Amino acid sequence: MTSTAVPRLAIVRQKYNPAGGAERFVSRAIGALQEAGQLEVALIARRWEPLDGVKTYRVAPFYLGNVWRDAGFALQARALWRRQAFDLVQSHERIPGCSIYRAGDGVHAEWLALRRRTLSWCGRVALWLNPYHHYVLGAERRMFLHPDLRLIICNSHMVKHEIMSKFGVPEKRIAVIYNGVDTTAFHPGLAATHRAGMREALAIPPDAPVLLYVGSGFERKGVARALAAVCHEADVHLVVVGGDKHAGRYRALAEKLGIAERVHFVGPKNDVKPYYGMADGFILPTLYDPFPNVCVEALASGLPLLTTTTCGASEMVQEDINGWVVDPFDASALSAAVSRWRHADYDSLRRAARKSVESMTLDRMAETLKECYRQLLA
Repeated sequence: MTSTAVPRLAIVRQKYNPAGGAERFVSRAIGALQEAGQLEVALIARRWEPLDGVKTYRVAPFYLGNVWRDAGFALQARALWRRQAFDLVQSHERIPGCSIYRAGDGVHAEWLALRRRTLSWCGRVALWLNPYHHYVLGAERRMFLHPDLRLIICNSHMVKHEIMSKFGVPEKRIAVIYNGVDTTAFHPGLAATHRAGMREALAIPPDAPVLLYVGSGFERKGVARALAAVCHEADVHLVVVGGDKHAGRYRALAEKLGIAERVHFVGPKNDVKPYYGMADGFILPTLYDPFPNVCVEALASGLPLLTTTTCGASEMVQEDINGWVVDPFDASALSAAVSRWRHADYDSLRRAARKSVESMTLDRMAETLKECYRQLLA
């Protein structure tokens, strides 16, 4: 590269959706750098949605099964970025040889360790026999130990410490950049706009305490734990936004627990802001989540957060001030947290929730990411 050449960055993502959490993370920084003529950006993907001003390379080898899918994409993507001689390659997939890895999915080894604790003996054997997990574990280790890896971007200190502990990566090669939130779109004023109408639509009393859950993957993200936690608070309603192929099981569990009339499964929604506006608190008792965007959206909307120690967003929580954090395997602790939320000062919680993420804007996130690129290219 000559001194006058514009540095070239390749973003690697199998399925690129501009509205996705990982994609939103880089889009503002990319746009700012392109406008300033500081960076030329390309996308390497199997499938994508339109991305203005970004050249796209399609990598879509034939596959059967998820191991072949990921391995085939990794092989061809790596060959392409080497042919093109990009200055930086930022992968959002576990591909050894990238220069930057964005660890948005966390550490697979840590997720498996937690998952095993929830399974029977037969389930643990089936988990171990699954070839996909062996592939991901191998790719993950090779990537973190590869000499070409110059920077790991984590979205929580939780993930940072997992990587350092399991792979011996030095701290100086890891940057923690929290997911930014659109603080103008998500704000406490949503309550004035949506609270009354949304509650009327769902037949929820105007003054009933409402906890909100948003997310797919009900098993991992703890819908069953949320249902159990609201049992002992007779006036609390739970609104579940999201889809799951086993959603019927959770409806049946709500019936079994005798709380079906207080649990509202509304399915997936493109716009969740009205639901933030109708609620009094946000619950995500996840088994493992590096840093879910819904948590910072909820906090920005003025909702206190009830989550677990294995959720990266727990780093935003101050106990009894803007939320509560519990062990994901301690059902009684989660029930106690719901009780403390139920009897807390909602106005104080709402103000503290908003204040805790006011500085986590998308622009600030983009500036931090831009500085990482500048240092790598210096």
